[in-house]
Amino acid sequence: MLLCVATFAACTATAQDAVIVPDSIHYYDPEQGFFVIGGDTVRMWNQTASQPDYGPLSEKDYEEFAAELGVDVAAVKAVVEIEAGRAQRGFWRDGDPVLNFDLSVYRNMARRHGVNLSRYQKSHPVIFNKPNRARYGSQQGGQQARFDAAASIDSVSAIEGTFWGLFQIGGFNWRRCGVSSPQEFYRLMKRSERDQLELFGEFITRTGLLPSLKAKNWSAFARGYNGPSYAARGYHRRLAAAYAKHKK
Repeated sequence: MLLCVATFAACTATAQDAVIVPDSIHYYDPEQGFFVIGGDTVRMWNQTASQPDYGPLSEKDYEEFAAELGVDVAAVKAVVEIEAGRAQRGFWRDGDPVLNFDLSVYRNMARRHGVNLSRYQKSHPVIFNKPNRARYGSQQGGQQARFDAAASIDSVSAIEGTFWGLFQIGGFNWRRCGVSSPQEFYRLMKRSERDQLELFGEFITRTGLLPSLKAKNWSAFARGYNGPSYAARGYHRRLAAAYAKHKK
């Protein structure tokens, strides 16, 4: 691929695979196909992106992952059941991972990145309203529309303000997932459920939650994964019940 970017304009060059990225570009991801200049997201077509796999996790995937981390397969499946819901899938349609766009988190991320969202209240109303199931066909369709509109303002804030995939990991945790940028986190979430599984493994390892999952200490795991109000939501009890079911 050949790309030369000075401001918003592309130019040609003779060297193969040359990429010139100006200092004004905050993030650049040639595989996913977008970069951010200031608060603007610019997308480009890229034919070199890796081949995705939207199929469900296989038993082999679970077994390999569990053996690598030294955890029980049923324990991993329990987290999937609680986080991914009844469908236990990481994609709601091909190419689009299950997502939960969180307006309050997005506002915080936008503020952190210097984006003034008050300018967009009228021009991007879908962001600030609840998911419109009637218009977009489903809850996930409505959430996708909110994310897409948010990303058109600032893709980094949108990625960080959304919870993703089988394990509903917040995009703001991308560093804890062992990736180099929000865009890499997004690319892997969109590529396959196996990638989502590996991101989860990095996350629980780097946050110190792996020992709790190994020991099936559901209260300790729930506190770290779901927050201090986990008990009021019965998160630990639901995890324990899901584990018992999958252990059978």
